[in-house]
Amino acid sequence: MPSAPPDAEVERFRADFAILTNVAPAQAGASAEIGTDSPKGPRRRGGDARIGLAVSGGPDSLALLLLAHAAGLDCEAATVDHCLRPEGATEAAFVARVCTELGVPHRILTLGPPGKGNLSDWARDARYGALADWVEERGLDWLATAHHADDQLETMIMRLNRGSGVGGLSGIRARRGQVIRPLLHWRKSDLEALVSGCGVTAVVDPTNQDDRFDRARLRKALTSADWLDPVAAASSADALAEAEEALAWTAKAYENRRLGESGGVLSFDPRNLPRELLRRILLACLRRIVPGATPRGGELDRLISALTRGQTVTLSGVKCTGGTFWLFAPAPPRRTD
Repeated sequence: MPSAPPDAEVERFRADFAILTNVAPAQAGASAEIGTDSPKGPRRRGGDARIGLAVSGGPDSLALLLLAHAAGLDCEAATVDHCLRPEGATEAAFVARVCTELGVPHRILTLGPPGKGNLSDWARDARYGALADWVEERGLDWLATAHHADDQLETMIMRLNRGSGVGGLSGIRARRGQVIRPLLHWRKSDLEALVSGCGVTAVVDPTNQDDRFDRARLRKALTSADWLDPVAAASSADALAEAEEALAWTAKAYENRRLGESGGVLSFDPRNLPRELLRRILLACLRRIVPGATPRGGELDRLISALTRGQTVTLSGVKCTGGTFWLFAPAPPRRTD
């Protein structure tokens, strides 16, 4: 059986978990009263949190498992087998054995054949979909993943290289819906040392070193950039996430005050607003007309310039008319003759 992590690391994890969930691990531990079982698992009285852990068998997720168990969380674990590598089933069985030794309930989630398009995108979407179904089935309150500070730095650099705005540069969110990431301020090297110190040999996923993937190439490049501090980058991401939240709140406030509707046509007063707020409100207007509208950032910038000049532009199925007030209505169907 794995040995317990150092007390100081467990207390650090407790604090990080409490910040994200407003639940102290002691409240979610084994001392909680257990009520009548249901198909979704044991029901807990007193508002106790039940935590799902996404555990792949790598050092990051094993550290999450060991810390959550040592912190006394009422947790269950799941491992997703993408069925893309023959080793996947063996790795999932390995995680199951570790969980059995710890007394943590475990489930292996097996995915079907990959869809068309980008393989990484499919794997991520299918993985989170399977985990979300498992969380719902088990009646869990949170799904914790093991993203850490080095992941955050990689994400910020990749998005910076793509020209992302504030929202993109805020990186991996510490909490989004039911998904929480309590290790975002932990270094990968610290997590690896913790797992090794507990006597567990983690799985090594070869795709993490596969140069076909952008993140793998970036990860290799960052190994020689020891002057970069992932923990500091994670703090910057937190600040950008707060800025993103403030911008979204402000844009919504102006949208409520300045946006009107009559006869299916939206009318917006754009006077004296910064471009970033205009960009956000324009996107909201487009999606009110066409809910699935997904224009690119450059398209929104060109739309702002055109509307400021009083021009009429069609974008994402919406007819947009400039002037003192900007008007938005469904675009007429295209002529086929």
